[in-house]
Amino acid sequence: MKASVMLTHLRPTLVIGLALTVITGLAYPLAMTGLAGALFPAKAAGSLIERDGRVVGSGFIGQNFTKAGYFHGRPSATTAPDPADATKTLPAPYNASNSAGSNLGPTSKALAERVSGDLAALRAENPTDAVPVDLVTTSGSGLDPEISPEAALFQVPRVAKARGVPEESLRALVTSRVQGRTLGILGEPRVNVLALNLALNDLARP
Repeated sequence: MKASVMLTHLRPTLVIGLALTVITGLAYPLAMTGLAGALFPAKAAGSLIERDGRVVGSGFIGQNFTKAGYFHGRPSATTAPDPADATKTLPAPYNASNSAGSNLGPTSKALAERVSGDLAALRAENPTDAVPVDLVTTSGSGLDPEISPEAALFQVPRVAKARGVPEESLRALVTSRVQGRTLGILGEPRVNVLALNLALNDLARP
């Protein structure tokens, strides 16, 4: 008798648990994935960017451009396992499999030294303009594909010198690539670094 009563109370719990698992764990994700693929196929596929028939990156994830002839993104604090010691990590900028910030606070000596070094290098490149804050600070994800228009314009002298093109041409290129606020109110004006560098290649090969 007691087993029968227990089963009576247990059955609804099991049925509801199974139903919620199917609905929220299977049906809903599949429905949203299908809807996103139908309404926003490019974004649902990762906003992949192709050039000459091959994928060169994503509009959602930054890349670590280091050459003087390219615009650079903001610093990235992502890491990857050390091949020589699995208990340690190594810097791996824009590592999409390990999205994270540095978790270093304002009293961190390592953070202060890194920012000071970046500031010195940037001021050597362009001693006349103030260094935009996003060129020396990392984002929470470490994967930001965009920088502020001011950060892109700050780099114009270096890129122009490396490529041997007029600064005016590069400023015009940057301005043409500025994206406004979403719906006119959300976020800040920004420039996608990969898209800008692809346009830069079209303007003048390094």
